[in-house]
Amino acid sequence: MKELVEVIAKALVDNPDEVVVTEKTEGKTITVELHVAPSDMGKVIGKQGRIAKAIRAVVKAASVGDNKKVNVEII
Repeated sequence: MKELVEVIAKALVDNPDEVVVTEKTEGKTITVELHVAPSDMGKVIGKQGRIAKAIRAVVKAASVGDNKKVNVEII
């Protein structure tokens, strides 16, 4: 999941070198934290959070086969 979020985020931002993705596993829950430059925050969130919702939907669809819950947090 970490790699998927990283590829999507780097395609969206102006400063792909500043994209940092970390992954934490707690039982059946995986938390993916996405850190971007402050100037790129709007590009990752999108108007009314549409891009953030789309990223979460793609990650959720990709995790169906793993039988785990994945949360994406944009920090």
